[in-house]
Amino acid sequence: MKVGVLALQGAFREHAEALTALGADAALVKRPEHLAGIDAIILPGGESTTIDKLLDSSELRSPLTQQLRDGLPAFATCAGLIVCASEIIDGRPDQLPMQILDVTVRRNGYGRQRESFEVPLDVEGVGGGPFPGVFIRAPVVERAGPAVEVVAEHHGAPVLGRQGAVWFASFHPELANDLRLHQLFLSEVR
Repeated sequence: MKVGVLALQGAFREHAEALTALGADAALVKRPEHLAGIDAIILPGGESTTIDKLLDSSELRSPLTQQLRDGLPAFATCAGLIVCASEIIDGRPDQLPMQILDVTVRRNGYGRQRESFEVPLDVEGVGGGPFPGVFIRAPVVERAGPAVEVVAEHHGAPVLGRQGAVWFASFHPELANDLRLHQLFLSEVR
């Protein structure tokens, strides 16, 4: 299985390492032609306004958006969630969400860098005990539409869920030293 990792900015290397450890072929996606032949894609955490601008300069925004709308499985984490949201609160005025997920997110909703934290999360359908949620300048999902299935919450806010073939996490599973969420995503893609 070939899984693309959007490699414009952010924690793409950590996602690629997790995929490789689980036996997937991780392919870094930096240009539209890199989308060819992938079975799924991960949109990593990083800085959402930078990723937003780089989606345009790399000419990836339109083809990636179309593939996601056509059903390409995806896992959008932290900034990736912001990029895929339908509405962004506290974003830059020129920031253009891809409107893949029916969620409203608040950038840095859990605080700035110094307020980063790790918390155990009970994830529906994932055994082995709580999953370590690593929150670094993480977005808060303030609204989730009816098609969004929430599988983990923190203080009543969705932090892990899915809408169709697109999974999302407010936190950084690639930094948790725990492959269960990547494994879950890959098992769904297979």
